[in-house]
Amino acid sequence: MRKTVTIADDLVLGGDTFVVMAGPCAVETRDLLFTVADAVAAAGAGMLRGGAFKPRTSPQSFQGLGAQGLAMLQEASRRTGLPVVTEVLDTRDVDLVADHCAMLQIGSRNMQNFALLREVGKLRKPVLLKRGAAATLDELLFAADYVLQGGNDQVVLCERGIRGFDPATRYVLDLAAVAVLKERTSLPVIVDPSHGTGRAALVPALARAALAVGADGLLVEVHAAPEQALCDGMQALRPSEFAALMADLRRLLPVLGRRLVRTSGRGHAVAHPGSGPVSDEVIAP
Repeated sequence: MRKTVTIADDLVLGGDTFVVMAGPCAVETRDLLFTVADAVAAAGAGMLRGGAFKPRTSPQSFQGLGAQGLAMLQEASRRTGLPVVTEVLDTRDVDLVADHCAMLQIGSRNMQNFALLREVGKLRKPVLLKRGAAATLDELLFAADYVLQGGNDQVVLCERGIRGFDPATRYVLDLAAVAVLKERTSLPVIVDPSHGTGRAALVPALARAALAVGADGLLVEVHAAPEQALCDGMQALRPSEFAALMADLRRLLPVLGRRLVRTSGRGHAVAHPGSGPVSDEVIAP
């Protein structure tokens, strides 16, 4: 039986549902965050993503706004009704981040940070665990076990691309991993086509492919002005491009027996009028 993960009272990931998490790579300014949050909510996203703490290769790169960014994300969540998923980097920040979000992300660079995995395992809050760029699926599943054995069974796995030899894309998005993980675990699996390609033009095609191969959701970067982004602008969709992707997904979901799910933040969801129970979008009124 497939595992489901409850993000909010009316937002469940797994089973026949499909959840799209979207927003900027990093929280940069309040106005920019609100612009993007409003846009992804209007397009049908189920969750708002955004980084307050950013792990960067160079210490000179933008590292995020920290606690200030978390407060902005929480404000954007209240404004739109979208639950927030955001990354935690340090065991000392787990409680702080947990207080400001609905789901904590363990990024690819921390997939084997065992102290951090054990710490989020003590929570009773959903955890999004991203596959490391050089990690096998066994290693990803063992990392999930650290969280599960702590008593937190609300774990979602994320395929976000692994290192390859061809520079045509930032990473090699391993969609076969989704099918393999579905065989080997009951945990929900989502896909990050933004990091998996590193190129905004490729994101819609890989997002559609992720749905087709059985993913339970997507993690998509959206930015109002990608050319000015402080990190990962090349892989971010503009709001209009994200809206077009969501329209594509709505056409494909009924064919694959999935339902797009989002929340109003008011604690309950109903079937949106449509052609039947399989094709209905589940939204709050």
